[in-house]
Amino acid sequence: MGENGWLNEYLEAEMADIAATGRLRLPRTVSAADGPRVIVDGRRIVSFCSNDYLGLAGEPSIRRAASAAVEAFGAGATASRLISGTHASHLELERRFARCLGYPAGLCFGSGYHANLGLLGALAGDDSVVYSDAANHASIIDGIRLSKAAKRIYRHRDAAHLAELLEGDRTTSRRIIVTESLFSMDGDVAPLAELAELARRYGAALLVDEAHAFGTVGDAGRGLVHELGLQKAVDAVVVTCGKALGSYGAVVVGSERLRAFLVNRSRTFIFTTGLPAPSVAATIAALDFVERGEVTRRLRANVECFGRRLRERGFRDVRVTWPIVPIVIGSEEATMVASRRLWERGLWIQGIRPPTVAPGTSRLRLTLSAGHHEVEIAALVEALVEVLGIEAAIGSAEIVD
Repeated sequence: MGENGWLNEYLEAEMADIAATGRLRLPRTVSAADGPRVIVDGRRIVSFCSNDYLGLAGEPSIRRAASAAVEAFGAGATASRLISGTHASHLELERRFARCLGYPAGLCFGSGYHANLGLLGALAGDDSVVYSDAANHASIIDGIRLSKAAKRIYRHRDAAHLAELLEGDRTTSRRIIVTESLFSMDGDVAPLAELAELARRYGAALLVDEAHAFGTVGDAGRGLVHELGLQKAVDAVVVTCGKALGSYGAVVVGSERLRAFLVNRSRTFIFTTGLPAPSVAATIAALDFVERGEVTRRLRANVECFGRRLRERGFRDVRVTWPIVPIVIGSEEATMVASRRLWERGLWIQGIRPPTVAPGTSRLRLTLSAGHHEVEIAALVEALVEVLGIEAAIGSAEIVD
């Protein structure tokens, strides 16, 4: 252990400040999992906080695909993609995603975070202006910061406000609009058709992060861009493999020209090891499930079941459309108390506090999966009634930058 005096003093002071605010974060440890039924810190519990929306992380055929890839190619890619780390499976995965989403080409990244940093860092610069939804994910915020572009934050899902900002920047030619499609903390969707029209009118590029929408949104589960047929209007789509697909990694889809540019300019692609073959094989196998559609229909049935049961138990103004359901409580302390009480009832739902969400909008972030059983959803609703009563607001708020 290092003995640097100022560093140790700094760390101790910072950790004391975090603890004093009541925001000290300590991850729980999962030791076994059967879909959403997990053993956490030695306790059997049902998870309603995972992003495994389609319940594919533990699917036996996907496990077998990953295992076969280990036997054939080993555990890791062993190098960056531009050295010797590009395998045939990387190219297959990129082609599969591009074809699935209706684009000419795709490029793998290490994670959704890497993809957003690498995409924005390559496309934007100090001569650019990036327009970002107020509720966008931290990876988008950080990508804008690292790009050194000018930043304009428009109010959450407010296309009229975005139009005002675009109108005020007519002297700038390199303009980029970036949004999530299904927002990770609010569980609502972007007005993509309106954003696409604004991008066309003002000559802006449009980038869409479908991290939480792929596998969950649209009749085919292929995300909001595909559902609305906006491929010609959206210049790049980011899809992650670690949520609905239950694997790891991410892919950016777009034009062949965009792919070639990112290969040569995206630092998070160039300067990191390629995705390991087992993760790639698992993702390809999971794509088969998405394209067949059954798991997405099962998820939709569970979402509808949860919304119906909530209404039957008296929750007013319920908005349960997607598998992300924010239950906004407001107080940080009350949110964490509610999370603990649900845990005591065998239900794992994380409390979300600042800085992830704005002060005064702390919430329980509840997620549904195709792997949940109806009896588990029923137990969840009864627990929410016991812990929260029927006065809780189920809705959305903004993430602060």
